[in-house]
Amino acid sequence: MRPLNLEEPILTHYKWYQIAQWPVFMMPFRPFFLLASIWSVIAVCVWVMVLSGDFQWQATLPATLWHAHEMIFAFAGAIAVGFLLTAAQTWTNIPTLSGATLMVLVFIWAATRLIFILYPHLLPLVILGQLAFWLSAIVCLSSMLIGAKSKNNYPFIAVLSALCVFNVLFLLLSAQGNFASARTFSQLAVLGFMLLIGMVGGRVIPFFTTRGLKLDHQVRTPRLDKALRVVSVLGMCGFALSQLFNVALNPGYLIVLGATIHLLRSGLWFNPDIRYVPLLWSLHLGYLLAAIGLLLCGLSFFIAIIRFTDALHLITLGGIGLTILAMIARVSLGHTGRALSAGHTMSVAFMLLACGAVIRALLPHFIGPHLAWFSSAVLWAAAFTLFSLSYFNVLTQKRVDGRRG
Repeated sequence: MRPLNLEEPILTHYKWYQIAQWPVFMMPFRPFFLLASIWSVIAVCVWVMVLSGDFQWQATLPATLWHAHEMIFAFAGAIAVGFLLTAAQTWTNIPTLSGATLMVLVFIWAATRLIFILYPHLLPLVILGQLAFWLSAIVCLSSMLIGAKSKNNYPFIAVLSALCVFNVLFLLLSAQGNFASARTFSQLAVLGFMLLIGMVGGRVIPFFTTRGLKLDHQVRTPRLDKALRVVSVLGMCGFALSQLFNVALNPGYLIVLGATIHLLRSGLWFNPDIRYVPLLWSLHLGYLLAAIGLLLCGLSFFIAIIRFTDALHLITLGGIGLTILAMIARVSLGHTGRALSAGHTMSVAFMLLACGAVIRALLPHFIGPHLAWFSSAVLWAAAFTLFSLSYFNVLTQKRVDGRRG
């Protein structure tokens, strides 16, 4: 053992600091894309065991709310944070979280997951963990964007802040036993993620399509993009007022209008040649399913046969899930210097997840709710298992071109 050099930083003598230098902690997308994907598989498997009766849920918190929290706030939230903190470095040229600071943020997220599944009755600890995770991410993102005066990206700070508020209120209401209102905040979070997908999708889907197909020009929809933000925020406010405060208004009109804007953008961005590029057709399909799911959510306020919760799952599995899977597959390759080719394995993963979304949202009336839930959960687990196995080395090893990132 070499002698201790007191002139060196004392942190270098701790193993955890050495771990923080691993490639997986070079950029936020690396640990969050990998761990969130693995965790989604574990959480869905737990949910399947609860549905089948093989796992006895002992907590006072309903298993349905735990499932909603872990898939929306834990899984999708971690992906959103990993993506935005990585993208912010590109937008601002300001270094993002990396090394020890990134490892601490990942530890907070992971520790909160373990507490919530092993000790679900310790909701105060879960609240503290989630709040620390969100606030750390928001402060980091804000410091980068505000420091670079990147005003066109300020709305991302607002969206993350809204998701943080929804998450904390979800947990506080759950701790008080007000499960109906807590469920409403999980549904509001889904609408919030639809806004986030709309904002990010408006930038990356046309850009990725242009690059992937080597087109001469990029389709832009600035007026629709601005309208979507306004309508989405108004739709969330209307939904909250009607569900939480029993205000006599129907949010279905605004939700349908928002879905129509999503569908218009999806149609304008479409190019038939995307069918030859898995990283493109999966992204377009995910966005289309999100738009259709949002449309069905809005129509559920007018048509009794359409169930809001089933339509919401077309958004969560098909929209959020498939869009996330397509995005993290593409971003992981691009930011590690690899060729932008998904391969057959990921093509299968994309198709499995799309099938799972359709089964969960549209088939409960025909094959029974339990079988639809079980089948979609298995397909989700299979899709993200394929991603985790295929991209483990991509996310844990250095860039192939030798650059840092």
